[in-house]
This record gives sequence, structure tokens and C-alpha cells, in this order.
Amino acid sequence: MKKDFFTYQAQTTPHPLAMEVSHAEGSYIYNTSGKKYLDFVAGVSACSLGHRHPRVISAIQKQLDKYLHVMVYGEYIQNTAVTLSKLLAQHLPASLEKTYLTNSGTEAIEGAIKLARKVTGRSEIIAAHFAYHGNTMGALSVMGFEERKQAFRPLIPGVRFITFNAEKELENITTKTAAVLLETIQGGAGFIEPQHEYLTKIRARCDAMGALLILDEIQPGFGRTGALFGFEHYNIIPDILVMGKGMGGGMPIGAFTAATALMDTLQDNPKLGHITTFGGHPVIAAAALATLQEITESDLMPQTLLKEQYIRSLLIHPLITEIRGRGLMLAFLTPSAEITNQIILKCQDKGLILFWLLFEAKAVRITPPLTISNQEIKEGCDIIITVLDEIENIN
Repeated sequence: MKKDFFTYQAQTTPHPLAMEVSHAEGSYIYNTSGKKYLDFVAGVSACSLGHRHPRVISAIQKQLDKYLHVMVYGEYIQNTAVTLSKLLAQHLPASLEKTYLTNSGTEAIEGAIKLARKVTGRSEIIAAHFAYHGNTMGALSVMGFEERKQAFRPLIPGVRFITFNAEKELENITTKTAAVLLETIQGGAGFIEPQHEYLTKIRARCDAMGALLILDEIQPGFGRTGALFGFEHYNIIPDILVMGKGMGGGMPIGAFTAATALMDTLQDNPKLGHITTFGGHPVIAAAALATLQEITESDLMPQTLLKEQYIRSLLIHPLITEIRGRGLMLAFLTPSAEITNQIILKCQDKGLILFWLLFEAKAVRITPPLTISNQEIKEGCDIIITVLDEIENIN
């Protein structure tokens, strides 16, 4: 299987981890040799409820017995998609009332950019340096990391960049700006939180200039920061909310949400202003609905903040220079990229899955399922400390 993996399946890096997966359950992934791995990554924040959560599996199975794909998005009334969209509206501020379901977060970013340009009649999009919003051409255009973009230019025009948390650069938002697109918490950059009411000031500047504010909640969203969406911590409301990853319970989905008056502009002039074949797929919508119900009906969100404090109390070591993030969207930094690489690889050897961040080479990602237990947290953190001790002793 490993030979076939490298022969027939396209790779994203020269050196994938290449663990051969047998099955997964709860907080653990098992390889084909029977070894189990405690998952501190959750599919890069995608498996909010762990692996094969009973409520998600049940919802999928029930929908499988009814129908799979029947029609392109937006034509037929399908229960799971409608109920999911309605429940989202019930848990969001009143101005975020209508949702467009897509196949992924990056597709939702594309839709949000199109919507902002359609609504405002402007073309300029402002994004942040070291931002990551996906890898399709529009999303790549608003990525704030030139090294990953240069090979694919020319990209879409009209994109400018500002520095996240730099208040002095707010003047770059003008009456030419269609939208400012930001991650509520910068992910690839190293889990950077907004400081000194930065998002409040961005919101005010957008209002003054007639620009829309798009917040990318693909990583913070669905309870990972202790609130359903990260923006709830910062006393602002975006015009367009983008989500993905953790909303599907392990299934591929994304969405963007806005006021009805905004979203309805995609219906006409031109008709079919934004279309998708498989967006809102009934089986995937069923999984997302079950995930949203479980997160909002349980104590997982408040528990997330308690688990954050527990992790912080356990991860104290001379080679940990800082722990960033909120809730179970955490990353610890080490003195060098080399040490970070050693930690991730050595921990995998010992049965703990960790991962990198895109642009901060010294960061180690900790984004476990929201369902992870304190006992599992202790198990994983003990492995990290053991590995850190080994590295410190070698050096």
C-alpha cells in the first residue's frame, strides 16, 4: 500500500508522514500494524467530535437510507441542509441569517469574495500578511505568504495586504475597498490572536469606508475556542462569516453566512451567480447538523477552556518558549524549527500525533478533538515532556 501511495496518489510535500491507517475511534487513530496513536491534531481541526462520534455516524446512516445526491445545490428542498442552515442562524447574531453551503472552506472563501464584490460594486480585497484562507486561485490570491504563491501567478488582481494587529495600517482601508478578509485568529501564522481591540477598530473602519468585513472562522469555528465562533470573544459581528473544517464532524464541508439582503444578490444579475453541484450534500449536511447539535447541546464549549488551562499547566519546559491560542486551538513554540521537527517526529514514534503550522516553523500544533478527556490530555502531554527531556539531554 505504501508503494502504491507514492506511485499513484499525488503528494503535497516530498516527505509525507505516510502512516498507513487501519481505523480510528474517539481520540485515537490505529495503523495497519495495530499500533494506536493519540490524536492531538484532529485532522487539522476538522474532527471536532473525534473519530466516528456515535451521533455523527447515526446521522450519516439515517440519511444513507433515504437518498444521496439528487440535484445541484439550491434547487430541491432537502431536510438536512435546510435544518442545518436554520440551526446556524439560531446560534448566530440576527444579521447572519442566510447560509450558502459549499464543499470546503476554500470554496466558501471564493464565494465570500464574490459576494463582497457583487454587493459593493468594488474590486479591492484587503487581506493580512501571513494569512491562509485555502488554495484555490481566489483563496491563494489572499494568502499573505509570497513563497507559496509565486509559482502560480498571475493571481486575481486587486488584492492588498495589511499587517494583522497593526492599527496604523487601517488607513489602507478606503472607499475603494470591497472587503477586508481576516482570520479571526491567524492560523498558519502561529495562532495569533487580535490584540488591543484590533477587530473592533477594523469593524469601525470598514463601516466608515462602506467596506464589508469577512471573517474566516474555518479553524476557530465550531466551539474550538470556547465559543461557537471565535469572533464572539471580541464583541464584533462580521458582514460575511466563513466556516469549514470542524463543522462536518470529519466530513468535507464549508459555508459562508451573511444577511439575507446580501446573500440574495447572488440570485440574479446574473442568475446562478454562485453555483455548486455537491454543496449541501444531504449526507454531509446530516453529519454537520449532528456535529452542531452535539456542540451546542453539550458542555463541550465551556470544557474547552478548562482543557486549555490543563494543557498549559502540563506543558511547562525550558524548550517551550510560548503557548499561543485559545481553547483547543493551541500551538507551543520552541527555540528552532529543527527542535519542532524533532518533537513532532519523535512524538509520533511514541504514539502521539502532533503537526506543524504553515508559516511558523517553530510552532507545534495542538488541536485535539473537543471530546478529548483529561486523562488523554495527560497521556499526550506526558509524551511531549518526555520527548522534550530527551532532546534537551542530547543537545
